[in-house]
Parts: sequence; C-alpha cells; structure tokens
Amino acid sequence: MTSEYRHIPVLLAECLEHLNLKPQHTFVDATLGGAGHSLEAAKRLGPSGTLIGIDQDEVALAAAGERLAALPDDVRPEVHVLRGNFGDMDRLLVQAQVPAVDAFLFDLGVSSVQIDTPSRGFSFKENGPLDMRMDPGKQTLNAAEIVNTYNAADLARIIRQNSDERWASRIAEFICREREERPIETSEHLVEVIKAAIPASARRAGGHPAKRTFQALRIEVNAELDVLRSGLEAAVRWLAPGGRIVVISYHSLEDRIVKDVFAEHAKGCTCPPELPVCVCGHKPVLKVLTRKPLVPTAEEVERNPRARSAKLRVAERL
Repeated sequence: MTSEYRHIPVLLAECLEHLNLKPQHTFVDATLGGAGHSLEAAKRLGPSGTLIGIDQDEVALAAAGERLAALPDDVRPEVHVLRGNFGDMDRLLVQAQVPAVDAFLFDLGVSSVQIDTPSRGFSFKENGPLDMRMDPGKQTLNAAEIVNTYNAADLARIIRQNSDERWASRIAEFICREREERPIETSEHLVEVIKAAIPASARRAGGHPAKRTFQALRIEVNAELDVLRSGLEAAVRWLAPGGRIVVISYHSLEDRIVKDVFAEHAKGCTCPPELPVCVCGHKPVLKVLTRKPLVPTAEEVERNPRARSAKLRVAERL
C-alpha cells in the first residue's frame, strides 16, 4: 500500500515556461494530483495570484491541499482545492467564482499512487480487484462489470478503439469463454486470460501483453476521451486573451484529441475555396504554439520512467 501520495511532475520546466504565469494570474490545475506542478506554479503566482486545483481523487486532494497550505505566506497564492472531474469544468469554475482563467494545465493519465495501490485495480503488475474507477465514491461502473457483462463484440470494440490492440477480438473471445467457468474479478486473473489469448510469438515484443487491454478498460470505466474533449472545450471558453492551455498526454488517443481540439479552434475561415470573399465570418480563437509536441529528455525518462510516453502541447487564446 502506498503510504504517501508521491507525484513526480512530468515535463515540469517545459510546463512552467509555456504556462507563462505572472503575479495576479488565475491558474487552473485541472489534474491536481499530488500538486507537483502546482507547487512550482504557486511560486510564480505569489500572494496576489489564484490557484484552482481540481481532482476527483480524495487522497490526492488531501495531500495536495496540505502541501499547498504549507507554502510560506509570502509565496502562497489564494488556493481553491475542488473535488470533481475536469469534464465538469464549467460548474467547478462557477463554484470558484472566477471571471476568467489565465492558464490551464491538464496532466492526463493515471497517477503513480493510483497505479501503485493494488486495491484500485489499475495495475496489471499488481494483483487486486478489477476496479479502475478514478472516483469510487461517485462512479458505479467498474472494470469487473465490463469484463463480466459486456458481450464479445462490445469488449472487442472497446479494447480495439481505446488501445489499438491487434488481438482485441481474440482477447474478448477468451474473456467470454473464461467467465462462463468463473467470474473474472481480479487483475491477476484477467492478465492470465489475456496472456492465453495472445500468441506466444506476439508476447515477446511490445511490452507487457496486458498493458493495452488494461488501458482500454480504464478509459471505458472513466469515459476518459469524452471527458477530455469536454474539459478542453470548457477551458477554451474560460481562457482570457493571451492565456495558455498546456496539456500533457500519455497515449496517442489522448494526443489526437488535444491536437484536433486545438486545430479546430485555431481555424479561420471555413468557406469553400471557390468563394471570392469570406461569408462565414469564422475567426480563430486559439494560436497553436507547438507545431510538434514536446517530449521528455532522455535524462528525465531515466529519472522517471513513467514520463517516457509523455507529449506536451500548448495553445494560446487570441
């Protein structure tokens, strides 16, 4: 069991540079976690700034709240720690009573403490109940229910769409066959089924054979892709002119959504090219500052292997 909420902030220097925080700014950390990024952001905001931290994990909120409260008075900004999902950003920011936001940070994915706590069921390396809920107090659907009740076609679709797993159909068939004998209720049991489904030759490369399926189930349980798009769209609405959105993603599905949302809002005229003048009046509201995503250095990956797949994208409100 993890005794302390550990959080090694990924791409910290790059985040701080591109957030471009100043005193009196309002900063929203949409994925507060252990406040690794926010502790450093707070020092740039100072007592005249406002920091709003959002997370749906009670353990994370408690740890982050303590760390932010421990900052010296001459450094600590006004802090609001809010429990919730960034997909509900509008309600949360209305609750915080802010007129606009100068910078947003989204650090996507699962935190180290969630992965390292077997009872949360996120890890394919540790045995525990098949749960994977980010907010167990409010969510009812968990991974065990998906694995034991979804039909083979739906299981295959979820695994394929959420992870690009080439053996999705075969894994779904093996899951359905196994659960006829007994329910699949633990991560260890599911790993065994996945290993049996993937041919030995295919298991020799590409990392742990259960990695993609576990990712796919976690995304389904928490509706992560839908929530991400909703959160980004809300952030664009709340962003003040010149404000920044910084997003760190960890797999291609997330990165694609971030790239697409930024591109959609950076688009100008949408009239057909044959029209001599613009009649749509559509104006871009964002400027994309990262033509290609920023990635961690080899040194950072060596210090923090979980940063290996991270990609950072930045957009600025016009």
